[in-house]
Amino acid sequence: MYIADQESFDAFAARAREARVLAIDTEFLRESTYYPQLCLLQLSADDDVAVVDPFEVRDFSALEPSFTDEGIVKLFHAGGQDLEILLHVMGMLPRPIFDTQIAAAVLGHTQQIGLASLVQAELGVSLRKMESFTDWSQRPLSESQLRYAAEDVIYLPQLYEKMHAKLVEKNRLGWLDREFAELSDPAHFQVDERARYRRLRRVGQLSRRQLAAAREVAAWRELEAQRRDIPRKWVVTDEQVVEACKREARTLNDLYMVRGMREKLPVRDARAVLELIASALDSPPDSWPESDRPGRSEPNVDLAIDLMTALVRLRSRESGIAMPTLASHDDLARIARGYRKGVDLLRGWRRSIVGEELLELLDGRIRLSMKGNELVVERVADEG
Repeated sequence: MYIADQESFDAFAARAREARVLAIDTEFLRESTYYPQLCLLQLSADDDVAVVDPFEVRDFSALEPSFTDEGIVKLFHAGGQDLEILLHVMGMLPRPIFDTQIAAAVLGHTQQIGLASLVQAELGVSLRKMESFTDWSQRPLSESQLRYAAEDVIYLPQLYEKMHAKLVEKNRLGWLDREFAELSDPAHFQVDERARYRRLRRVGQLSRRQLAAAREVAAWRELEAQRRDIPRKWVVTDEQVVEACKREARTLNDLYMVRGMREKLPVRDARAVLELIASALDSPPDSWPESDRPGRSEPNVDLAIDLMTALVRLRSRESGIAMPTLASHDDLARIARGYRKGVDLLRGWRRSIVGEELLELLDGRIRLSMKGNELVVERVADEG
């Protein structure tokens, strides 16, 4: 059902309050804005399916009772961006939620499996994804576009039933509680502009002193992009931020030597950026951030990674979860270098399967040995 008026939407939302599950998906554009532009909202309350036009329906408050009803499970597939949009549009997040992509990872599917592949694997249904690059802001929408949008929620209730049963059978349902709870927490979607520099492309080229400058410039860029509601790369690109800090630019000439910077930054903004760079470069060393990336050759780190990899491989085989899904090399490297916060491997179900053991291994509380062709994990007895 295509809904393009407030009365029909409110009526659907009223019916949804009686549903057992509410499947949710969105179609959006973000190419020319900082905040995603909602173009369609797809909903399935049990078997009652609606494709809602947010250009015609402006008030979504009728969904709030269903969103806050703990007895209605809200279903998503790879719902991070959908939830971000709902928070931006409605000022709230639904709870409780169940994300089929996250659940698929603990049931042996590949990491970040797409909905069509998961529907095929679990339900034996082939979805024709012909509208992946549609401009959803254009109207009118064709029948094929509406069918494509509806299919993103039609099969989620069936997936939920089947995957929930498997999780219960494998005693893994509780593994997902923390991740699902975090996705329902608005704090999960708050942007820390002063941490944004760590995600800059080629940031590993910078010294700690230069990183301090990148931290300030990236934070300024983030706030400027939010203020103007444009993509951050339209303010300045990652590469331009890194290059300006790598050059340790202190004058307009220095800054405008970075390719494309003159076109991006008017003089007033350029002077603001230069002040930030100079202040960071002149700050005391104890205020400089630590590099988050390992060097090319760190023997102690490499040895620790080798040991951890052996343990991860064992637990991966035992749990039936693909090793790359369970633990990325970057996470292993970060743990080996002493990082404990912001590491996926030390959160939720990954921590339950192997993350906690990896910390014990590095602390010398367990050891690895071979018995025949098998890797054996043994706890080290306390010497006290």
